[in-house]
Amino acid sequence: MVIGIEALFPGLIGKNYQVTSPANDVYNCIAWAAQRDSEWWWPYDLPGNYWPAAAAKTESIPAFHDVFVTLGYAICSDAGLESGFEKIAIFADGNGIPTHASRQLPNGRWTSKLGKLEDIEHDLLDLAGVEYGTVVLIMRRQA
Repeated sequence: MVIGIEALFPGLIGKNYQVTSPANDVYNCIAWAAQRDSEWWWPYDLPGNYWPAAAAKTESIPAFHDVFVTLGYAICSDAGLESGFEKIAIFADGNGIPTHASRQLPNGRWTSKLGKLEDIEHDLLDLAGVEYGTVVLIMRRQA
């Protein structure tokens, strides 16, 4: 499936990314960034969807920010590795609609669940592009 990933995310072509799990549709990138792998997180009232009650059920940067605030995260300005902190990055399209979230690994690289596809380990900006847009928010919490 690697060829399919690179077709969707051309920023990965020739880069040092690794597939770290098989494809599945049980969880998505927001759940994965929140360290959950048994539910799908998105602000829709659909069977199987989860969304924290403290966050507005809208596809907006403030709502996605609030989701991670409920998990102890706060805004920070730097995506670099910081000892004693866990970080997440939220991506959005050109209209400011959130599209993706990644979680930083202890080695400083990032992990992402690619929709219903695989999880990968990657460099943060390798996923920027047409499919996910750009990183619009970095948050951290104490590990």
